Amino acid sequence: MASDSIWRSAARQLPLRLPVGTFLLNSALSKRSADQATAEGLQQFATTAYPFLGKLDAQQFVRLLSAGETAVAAALLLPVVPAAVAGAALTAFSAGTLGLYLRAPGMRKEGSLRPTEQGTALAKDVWMLGIGISLIVEGVSDHRW
Repeated sequence: MASDSIWRSAARQLPLRLPVGTFLLNSALSKRSADQATAEGLQQFATTAYPFLGKLDAQQFVRLLSAGETAVAAALLLPVVPAAVAGAALTAFSAGTLGLYLRAPGMRKEGSLRPTEQGTALAKDVWMLGIGISLIVEGVSDHRW
């Protein structure tokens, strides 16, 4: 009976977990073989919002970013990972990217939360934040019953 409930819950979460998990996995895999110039560009952009990341070597930064994205993707794609855990990982990751959106110059229109053309790629991460929170809520509510 409990196993049946787990599979129903996994099926219900699939439309949330599968697209975001595969998107993040693709992003992570593309960073694994980043050349030096790409690594430096990604790190430089990230340090505009998170200056402490400048202390890392650019290649080390990209490897850690790729590993983090891979871990979040795995949490989403593996149905054995509880929804609350996968949701917490996704929420933390997307909060970081939204922080970059809010802090990096040129991402938002002056005096607004509306994205510029350059900021649209990061602004869409608000959906990942919503999905992460939804998974947390579902995971917590599943354990209450």
